[in-house]
Amino acid sequence: MTESETIKVGVRIPGETAEYQILCGSGLLENTGEVVRAALGGDVRRVAVVSNRKVFGLYGEQVERSLKRGGISAESFLIGDGERFKTLRTAEKILGFLNTAGIKRGDAVITLGGGVVGDAAGFAASLHLRGVRLVQIPTTLLAMIDSSVGGKTGVNSSFGKNLIGTFHQPAAVIADVSVLATLDPREMSAGLFEAVKHGAISGEKLLRTTEKMIVARNRDPRLNGAETQAVFAKGIAEHVRFKASIVKGDAREAVTATGNRSRKILNFGHTLAHALELATGYRYLKHGEAVGHGVQFAAELSKRLELLPANSIKSLNDVVHRVGNLPPVDKIGFEAVFSALSNDKKSHGGSIDWVLLEGIGRPVIVSESTFPRGTVLKQLKAFLSPTQR
Repeated sequence: MTESETIKVGVRIPGETAEYQILCGSGLLENTGEVVRAALGGDVRRVAVVSNRKVFGLYGEQVERSLKRGGISAESFLIGDGERFKTLRTAEKILGFLNTAGIKRGDAVITLGGGVVGDAAGFAASLHLRGVRLVQIPTTLLAMIDSSVGGKTGVNSSFGKNLIGTFHQPAAVIADVSVLATLDPREMSAGLFEAVKHGAISGEKLLRTTEKMIVARNRDPRLNGAETQAVFAKGIAEHVRFKASIVKGDAREAVTATGNRSRKILNFGHTLAHALELATGYRYLKHGEAVGHGVQFAAELSKRLELLPANSIKSLNDVVHRVGNLPPVDKIGFEAVFSALSNDKKSHGGSIDWVLLEGIGRPVIVSESTFPRGTVLKQLKAFLSPTQR
């Protein structure tokens, strides 16, 4: 894929001052300096690059070299790798670095990494001097199609995932599909599980696009081929357009918004996913793997409530299975998961708002208070039982 084939997706958020660009293509890291200068203006001189040791070892020098060519000096700071490092303590360390490095209001933070780096460093950027500009360079598929889009930042805590956070829109996002060649296979599958979630709530078109990405990955696991990278660039762009269209209409996930274009629909599969992550200390499941389990659980709950026909569940589960095997969850304690559900941030008026399906592309938000008593408890026990799955 050549530079001329780079796909640009414009994102405009109501109330924000300007539209920002999400660039999808191959070999984009070489143009980081040019993109950053175009996004931030000609007066930008300094940035802070936040990454982790593994990703920075692979791409940090390339990014800093490109920034230098663009006349931008960079200071780097590395955080731990993994969901368990997405904490207030990590955010405080980043804030300390930004202060020591002398990052001013006219400067910016660049995140180079997956969702943990993007969320934690984006959160710190939103707080430093009451907000400095942000450029996201996601290096995982999941971050490219989800966490880098829409302006949500945040950290985990002992009482739940992403319960502490802010809205802070980036000035630009650079999604270079060529970096996916070095992605761990589990991380690639995790991103594809998230893509299946998008397809389920968007409709058959995006679900078929996701299937093409799965087929391309299975044929070329390292994504080395130009054809495979083109499939992923186009697929990522479609996922980004879908999420951006939802965010545009409900930028801050309004509490009262409950329609099928509410930002809450993006939480399909996430209610159980976050509970599984919290119950296992963020160490057992990749986020996308937890979402894969959550998608299957939400689909089964939709069927139990007679919202979703069996053929739709089979179609959705078939796509999930084509991504790969999910880590088993039958050893995770029921009580821990059930307790984690009670802290879910998607609750409203004391009841969890579940995102369910009436069909592919037909999400519906249903309050647990309208369920027959014990429905979720029975479904959860069955889901976590090795004899049932």
